[in-house]
Amino acid sequence: MNKIKKFYCSASVVFAIFVLVLTIAFAFSPTHAYATESDAAAAADALQDLQVDSTSGAADASDDLNNGISIVYNNDSGSLSGAIRILLVLTVISLAPSILIMLTSFTRIIIVLHFVRSAIGTQTAPPNQVLIGLALFLTLFIMAPIFSQINEEAIKPLDAGEITQEEAFEIGMQPLREFMYEQTQAKDLKMFCEIADVTYDPENLDDISVTVLIPSFIVSELRTAFIIGFLIYIPFIIIDMVVSSILMSMGMMMLPPTTISMPFKILLFILADGWNLVIGNLVKTFY
Repeated sequence: MNKIKKFYCSASVVFAIFVLVLTIAFAFSPTHAYATESDAAAAADALQDLQVDSTSGAADASDDLNNGISIVYNNDSGSLSGAIRILLVLTVISLAPSILIMLTSFTRIIIVLHFVRSAIGTQTAPPNQVLIGLALFLTLFIMAPIFSQINEEAIKPLDAGEITQEEAFEIGMQPLREFMYEQTQAKDLKMFCEIADVTYDPENLDDISVTVLIPSFIVSELRTAFIIGFLIYIPFIIIDMVVSSILMSMGMMMLPPTTISMPFKILLFILADGWNLVIGNLVKTFY
């Protein structure tokens, strides 16, 4: 065993010396030296070209004060560079959830659906993903005419260069303003006008800014959603009271009333076609 180890060590040393000799011979061979000189000359030429290009590029960069980001206007027809468009798109995408929740019917729908689930007593049925998905598609159904109007009157003309960005924003906000005006209660709008020190004129609502209209709309949506939720709770509370009274009269005080009442509430919701009634009447509140 020791002889094998000594032979392996000797062979390793001989192989290492052989590789070292070959490396030294290749490094100092004429062919390699020629290749090295040619590579050095090519590298020098490339460096010289790079210096010339950098000099001309520096001159171009000094002329381009916007560093590739520019906004071009042709007779008040604005067009954006690619970098600006990407920045605007990313900004809109980051703010899209807030815009969808706050400026559409999503808030009222999701709150009412939450009240329905809480009134029935099922804690996780339907799950949150189902409720949010249902509220999202109902929102798209309700807001589809408004989104189509914004696309036809603001987005397409802006993309074609027919209107400026400011005009596109004003035209695109007009359908949303009309939708929010119809759903906003007068007392909420008046309250925020008083806070902002703005004159409230019911005959001329176009003078009210978006910063006053949006919070008024959100508060009105919350009030309307809670009123609908209260009305939904009433029949289910009656079932809870009846079941609780029966259990108390039978002396079964240790049995939770919700355990017995929940199947009856689900049965009542099914027999009354609850989803059709809730969703149908909820959607009709926006028309």
